[in-house]
Amino acid sequence: MIRSMTAYASRTGSEGDVSWVWDMRGVNARGLDVRLRLPDGLDGLEAELRKALKAALTRGNINASLRMQRDEGAQPLALDEAQLDRVLAALDHVQERAFAMGVTLGQPTAADVLATRGVVQSGVAEADNSALVKALVADFTPLLAEFVAMRDSEGKALEAVLTGQVTQIGTLVDAAEQAAEARRPQAEASLKEALAKVLAEVGDADEQRIAQELAIIAAKQDVTEEIDRLRAHVAAAQEMIAAKAPTGRKLDFLAQEFNREANTLCSKSQNADLTKIGLELKAVIDQMREQVQNVE
Repeated sequence: MIRSMTAYASRTGSEGDVSWVWDMRGVNARGLDVRLRLPDGLDGLEAELRKALKAALTRGNINASLRMQRDEGAQPLALDEAQLDRVLAALDHVQERAFAMGVTLGQPTAADVLATRGVVQSGVAEADNSALVKALVADFTPLLAEFVAMRDSEGKALEAVLTGQVTQIGTLVDAAEQAAEARRPQAEASLKEALAKVLAEVGDADEQRIAQELAIIAAKQDVTEEIDRLRAHVAAAQEMIAAKAPTGRKLDFLAQEFNREANTLCSKSQNADLTKIGLELKAVIDQMREQVQNVE
């Protein structure tokens, strides 16, 4: 089964006074490249997420981010008594200094004191984050399932495209074989012309040398091996597309082999019809290689 490396998933969740938003995106990559953007203070969360991602995915550039928001109104205010004492002492000193200099100051309110930096502390103690981390890990599981489902869905469309391209390659290989057979009279005439040229150059004919020269010329024009290998590659591609395991790297290598054989076919063709088919083969193979880049 073909699975795409392109996918997107998002999810919202909450635990107590904390709410969050997951955002997860994936694009193609040579290997598995995981990048996480997580808030500070969530010990153990990153390790759990990486473990889950590596178990579910084999390739792709994965970016996952977590945005969290805490309902501060739901949390009791905690006062830093030492900071409060320092602030009150500073206010008392300011008032005395102002009185000594004949300056009248307005009395600060309790709200003014609470607004001073460091007096009020809010939030959950760090020890309580373990429960939050556990909830986040549990919520990541359905997010990852949604992400994988989208990769599977994209993969089905990709599989249909690749199957069509491989079928088209097989049809062109059949056409190449027919064109190669049709050019046989032309090839034989070309061979006879080459033979006459060789005889004219060597004067006294050396039968062994002539046989070697003819063998070289015939080999340069024979595309039987290329057609056979292309057919074998078509069969291998069909098996890879139907396989359950990830085959993106294998398909990428096979696409390169397809292209190599098509190039050799064109270089050996010496026939307009066969060259045309070879160029069509190269075009379809290039399209296939582009699609294969996104296969896991």
